[in-house]
Amino acid sequence: MKLLLALLVSVVALAPAQAQNYPTHAIRIVVPFPPGGFSDLYARAIGTRMAETFGQSVVVENRPGAGGNIATDLVAKSAPDGYTLAMGTIGTHAINATLFPKLPYDPVKDFTAVSFVVDADGLLVAHTSVKANTVGELIELAKKEPGVLNYASAGPGTTSHLAAEIFKQRTGTQITHIPYKGNVPALLDVVAGNAQISFATMATVLPHVKSGRLKALGVLGSQRSSALPAVPTIAESGVPGFDVGNWTGLFAPAGTPAPIVAKLHAEAQRVMKLPEVQARLGDEGLRFVAMTQPKFAEFVQGEVKRWGEVVKRVGVTAE
Repeated sequence: MKLLLALLVSVVALAPAQAQNYPTHAIRIVVPFPPGGFSDLYARAIGTRMAETFGQSVVVENRPGAGGNIATDLVAKSAPDGYTLAMGTIGTHAINATLFPKLPYDPVKDFTAVSFVVDADGLLVAHTSVKANTVGELIELAKKEPGVLNYASAGPGTTSHLAAEIFKQRTGTQITHIPYKGNVPALLDVVAGNAQISFATMATVLPHVKSGRLKALGVLGSQRSSALPAVPTIAESGVPGFDVGNWTGLFAPAGTPAPIVAKLHAEAQRVMKLPEVQARLGDEGLRFVAMTQPKFAEFVQGEVKRWGEVVKRVGVTAE
């Protein structure tokens, strides 16, 4: 009995000591998508500055596939020691919970939500050949020629897909879905004119809008974007209540010691508040929302419920 008690005391005493010394070697941030997306870019922004603060390497590892599930499941099953983290998204930690009937992880129970990172504006864009310059004109065109218009998405169940399906339901229009394997190929086909419109992430399409290769019709969220302040929201363009966002955040495996989570949370928050990072966010149509660690965990639970209802209502399933 005394031996067991001594072992328990030593284990309890060991956790704070590990947290106090953390980190003692390299940290890995696993991104569930290919390089170049906003979740990847800000994982690298956080990783670079975190390495400077902690004095240890921070490696960003891209593991795309299965809608982000491969990378996310890897982190869920990693040791809860703060050395393997996930750059989770609205897909991996909200939408996929309902979209995939046999999801290999639980986005709430298998993770500790560490820090909110980025809230991304979305933008409805059209190829220059599309005879519509506003959301209203697009709706009129779609109703005049049902099924003739098409939209490119990053794949079934992605925010670009769900946003389009919500738009179709709210406006009573028929627009043909063309799914791609990711945002980049979908966007490239719209730029090339092989697809006509897309409900895309602002940071991804902004260069093409500014160059004149794509037309910006409406912002997907509830407020206008600082990157394109003259472009109205879809909601204020005749589709009341339309509000589709996109976000990313830092997650650790469930059971990661609270002191380590607190250290990671503080560092991620510090980096995202840096003036140079804030300036970059504004230029790219992105926002950082400061949240406490418990508030972020509560936010994620709310998103799982919210998007679960959307997925069921739209009738989307993973293919």
